[in-house]
Amino acid sequence: MLIVVFEEPWSLDSDGEKKKNYYVRESVGIAVGFLLVALHNAGVATLTHAPSPMGFLNDILERPSNERPFIILAAGYPAADATVPDLDRKSFDAVVEFVEPPQ
Repeated sequence: MLIVVFEEPWSLDSDGEKKKNYYVRESVGIAVGFLLVALHNAGVATLTHAPSPMGFLNDILERPSNERPFIILAAGYPAADATVPDLDRKSFDAVVEFVEPPQ
């Protein structure tokens, strides 16, 4: 399955006036993160893809001009013999630093 996530940087108010939506990228990014975790916990494998440009998706999916494609997620159940590469990752200490607040 392909899931296409759109962001809505502006909308129309009750008077038909254009209204800016704030923190759109942050909100959509967090929502996509939650979706990825939920799919993973349900046993669904995912792959994120953000082609550039992505405006063609508005035409194909007939979305309004106030929506922009954010990301495409390919999702599905993995084959029984699928393996995940064992990638080298940085240690916790290499990416986290605790700083004491000033006194």
